[in-house]
Amino acid sequence: MDINDFSYDLPEKLIAQKPLKVRSDSRLLVMDKKTGALQEDIFKNIGDFLKPGDCLVLNDTKVIPARLIGEKVDTKAVIELLLLKNIEGDNWECLSRPFKRLHVGTILSFGSGLLQAEVIAKKTEGLVIVKFNYEGIFLEILDQLGTMPLPPYIHEKLQDQSRYQTVYAKNIGSAAAPTAGLHFTPELLKDLENKGIEIIYVTLHVGLGTFRPVEETDITKHKMHSEYYILSEEAADRLNKAQAEGRKIYAVGTTSTRVLETVRAQYNHFVPTSGNTDIFIYPGFEFKAIDGLITNFHLPKSTLLMLVSALSRREHILKAYEYAVAHEFRFFSFGDAMFIK
Repeated sequence: MDINDFSYDLPEKLIAQKPLKVRSDSRLLVMDKKTGALQEDIFKNIGDFLKPGDCLVLNDTKVIPARLIGEKVDTKAVIELLLLKNIEGDNWECLSRPFKRLHVGTILSFGSGLLQAEVIAKKTEGLVIVKFNYEGIFLEILDQLGTMPLPPYIHEKLQDQSRYQTVYAKNIGSAAAPTAGLHFTPELLKDLENKGIEIIYVTLHVGLGTFRPVEETDITKHKMHSEYYILSEEAADRLNKAQAEGRKIYAVGTTSTRVLETVRAQYNHFVPTSGNTDIFIYPGFEFKAIDGLITNFHLPKSTLLMLVSALSRREHILKAYEYAVAHEFRFFSFGDAMFIK
């Protein structure tokens, strides 16, 4: 399967640079996954396309302000760290820039010494392991010194950092937001529950691999990044009950999809579990967990575009994207939404 099969033309002006004033005012493109038929609406009306008893599965991960700008203590050279994964204690795997200036033993300072880091290992592709030194509570210091790690295609500064966070974010650990959930407001979630829609939460901590391009021409040779997930006992029980009763399960975002399909593929039903998943979903994949997907519009040639193409047909998805471009929908993280059902 060739990577160029997942390409499309996108004018740069359609890449959303900032969120809308009201989250649920995003436009919504609804697609029938079998026929490819399209319908336009506003996200606040998502409940019109759901039935009582349907399940919405949301990813409650919380993004940390993981981007730190500091300096080398010895030379004062400016260094940027992007925190990716907490290894243990105060040791973190980070993406560093410039990578070549860092060596094992290098000491970095952030916030005039409020936070320091020692490089204890160098890996590849810009990755380093650092040990942070500080007084107080690490996450409070990070809130004070760090900024949200916005995707590289967003060039404008985010005025309100909470807008790169879902309203239901709970479990700290992501380096990027599960952006399909950014459209929900507390009021909308309450309205959906009042309508009889079942809201279920899972956790997947989004890594930077989400933004890394597929470099293989044959996509089946692509090595997927690994991300940590949690499926609770309550969530597993409610999902099993829904499937046993023939009710629809709709994932909110590709991250929720990855959790559900990982567990279902491994155990043939939902069980309380946690671990790392590197599941790669592309056309030909047999979905066992979800019936549909609420998602944003994804980058050309990305693993996320491949995932949504697997849920429907590649031709249907690309035609929907052509429609979205022609009708000037907003794309990517702060963009509009799509409901594939």
